[in-house]
Amino acid sequence: MQWLAETEWSIALHESQYAYAIVESIHVWALCLFVGFAALLDLRLLGLVFPEVPVTHMTRRVLPWTKVGFTVMVASGVLLVLAIPFRTYHNVFFRAKAVLLVLAGLNAFVFHRWTYRTVGAWDTTVPPPRAVWVTGLLSLVLWTAIVFSGRMIAYNWFDCGKRQPPLINAVAGCTPDMIDPYSQ
Repeated sequence: MQWLAETEWSIALHESQYAYAIVESIHVWALCLFVGFAALLDLRLLGLVFPEVPVTHMTRRVLPWTKVGFTVMVASGVLLVLAIPFRTYHNVFFRAKAVLLVLAGLNAFVFHRWTYRTVGAWDTTVPPPRAVWVTGLLSLVLWTAIVFSGRMIAYNWFDCGKRQPPLINAVAGCTPDMIDPYSQ
């Protein structure tokens, strides 16, 4: 990460007066697009909104927008990490977000690989089968936690170099040479 932080691209993005703010704004816009449409689908899977609309109709209309939002969100997120790679890598909230993203991806994979394959049996069923309901709820919870963790990345409460509990240093991957004994 230190090497990446010293690359021309990273320095240019981090030190630019406008580029980082623009990329961050695009990331938030894409997040809104993705999470908004994903939440709409999740709420339908829970049977809480549009109960008269078949799930297949919702997915046909909503999934293209979630894919666009997700693609732009990932691309802009990679650029944000590129701008401040060392600090981001050691951020406790970034690490939490990474784990939550993997869990959300697994949840989506399970839904599309197995649960959705039986949609013909429950397409218009309200309330939906338990597996469908759990998938929708898990998605909502995970994406809420991802958004929260992502927002917390901006704060330096647990940066390496600060005096903090050893557990936080361990989770952040801080090494003893990164810890300032005189920091408050």
